Amino acid sequence: MTKFLIDAVGWLGAGLLLVAYAFVSFRRLRADSFWYQSMNGIGSLFLVVNTFYYRAFPSTFVNVVWITIAIAAAVRMKDQGANVHKAASESTVD
Repeated sequence: MTKFLIDAVGWLGAGLLLVAYAFVSFRRLRADSFWYQSMNGIGSLFLVVNTFYYRAFPSTFVNVVWITIAIAAAVRMKDQGANVHKAASESTVD
C-alpha cells in the first residue's frame, strides 16, 4: 500500500510540473504568477517524496533546488506586490 501511495504522489507531482510548464508555454499562466510557482513547488515536493523513497538522490536534489527557486520567486513576487500597493496608496494620498 505504501509503494502505491508513493507512486501516486510521484505521478501527481510529475503531472503538476508538466501542466505548469504547458500552461506557461501556451500562455495560459504567466511565469510570475502565484499559481505557476505553486504548481512548481507542490509538484517538486511530491517528486521529492517519491525520489527520496526510491533513493534516487540526484533527482531528489534537483527537486529540492526546484522548490527553493519556486519559494524564492513567490516571496519576491509578494514583496514586489506589496511595494506596488504601497506606491499606489502613497500616490493617491497626495
